[in-house]
Amino acid sequence: MSDATHSPQHLQRMSAVLDGIALLCKVVTGIALVVLTVIFGWLVFGRYVLNATPTWVEQVALLLVMLIAFLGAAVGVHEHTHLSVSIVRSSVPKRVRSALVLVSDVAMAGFGGLMLWYGWQLTVFKWGSLIPLIQVPEGLRSLPLTVGGGLILLFSLGHLVRLFLGVDDRTDSIE
Repeated sequence: MSDATHSPQHLQRMSAVLDGIALLCKVVTGIALVVLTVIFGWLVFGRYVLNATPTWVEQVALLLVMLIAFLGAAVGVHEHTHLSVSIVRSSVPKRVRSALVLVSDVAMAGFGGLMLWYGWQLTVFKWGSLIPLIQVPEGLRSLPLTVGGGLILLFSLGHLVRLFLGVDDRTDSIE
């Protein structure tokens, strides 16, 4: 935070926790991307060299892509790099940005809350059946949606807290 010396201690802790969660998400998505690359290498090797296609790779890849997409989107919200968060407010005059920042954060919090709620319902509903070929619960397909939604909600609420307390440090928000 740019105003870290002037902000209350609890805001600094909140920011540190949210930054830590975002860093953890980056590490998890980075590892998932490496695993995805390795298993697709195995798929190609198995298909063309061994003439025995490992069928489980496609199912695992779908799970990894979901994880990468939803955790990556949540990090994008936290770091203000998600396209849907900043493009509109960055393209309007400065006097309109304040209102758009608030509307954007509220909309993202609502969207994250809906993702969390409906993702959780879908995860619970599908948990009892298994994904073919890899025999893990089908609910794992929607779990990244649930976690990503919860993180988008959490990160958006963090932005709103900073905004209402006057310590919003986003360079594209209120200049």
